[in-house]
Amino acid sequence: MDIRKELIEACKDGIPSAQKELYDVLSPFLLGVSRRYFQDHDTAEDVMIESIYKILTKLDKYHGAGSFQGWARRICVNECLMLIRKQKVFTDSIDDIHLQIGDTVHIEGDVMAQDILKLIDNLPVGYRTVFNMYIIEGYKHREIAEKLGISINTSKSQLILAKKKLRANWEKLNKTTLD
Repeated sequence: MDIRKELIEACKDGIPSAQKELYDVLSPFLLGVSRRYFQDHDTAEDVMIESIYKILTKLDKYHGAGSFQGWARRICVNECLMLIRKQKVFTDSIDDIHLQIGDTVHIEGDVMAQDILKLIDNLPVGYRTVFNMYIIEGYKHREIAEKLGISINTSKSQLILAKKKLRANWEKLNKTTLD
């Protein structure tokens, strides 16, 4: 995705055709980001639209440091997290459960990206959110805890449980395709 500085400046000046062009460029990308957090397409689309609105109204905050795409993605992730926090989907941490799951999930064979996304999409919201933030977005547990208003241990346990559920669903998927 290539977003020209001239397009950003035209959007800052409030030119409707430039705003539409920015929407056309950003919407598929941001919908993909929000779909990682929300199973429901309509909810993901609402978050994407809210993100683009926020981007257009906060363009004066973007000063050209770093990529515009990264800045826009961060806004979309934050919008996703705000909605998830409002839904209060996280359970308390499960400190007393000690699960041993490796940090890396190894998947053998040829797997279509959409199969992996479907497996992630089927995770409960809390698991999926922490998994996305930690594995895909690169947040640390401390940052996840701060952004979601949960404890660090809850973040860690949600990730462990997400990996466990992904592994179980992967094995179930492989068993059904082999039978």
